[in-house]
Amino acid sequence: MAVEQENVQVLAFVISICMAVIFSVGFVVMVFLDSGQLHEIRLEDKINPNYASVASLVRLPGIGIARAEAIVAYRHTNDGNEGLVFRSYDDLQKVKGIGPKTAQSLSQWLKFE
Repeated sequence: MAVEQENVQVLAFVISICMAVIFSVGFVVMVFLDSGQLHEIRLEDKINPNYASVASLVRLPGIGIARAEAIVAYRHTNDGNEGLVFRSYDDLQKVKGIGPKTAQSLSQWLKFE
């Protein structure tokens, strides 16, 4: 009886190790397959940097929290021009950390009304 119980325990151990290996390999394969795909950013509407919150701005490609906060800070310190600090995507280059390439890449996601 003790030998049968030991055999059952060994079999259960081997099965659990095999299952762990199978799940691990599956997880690694999923990660590698997913890493090659481009993730598309979907916005319901274009964002107006003259009024957008930090939470909205960070959804833009290439804009992290620091750049979003810099946009809002720049907007507040240069609050003239009837609330329209940014009249085109080129105006975003006035914000520290945003250069011509970043501004150009954002043009399709922005509106200036």
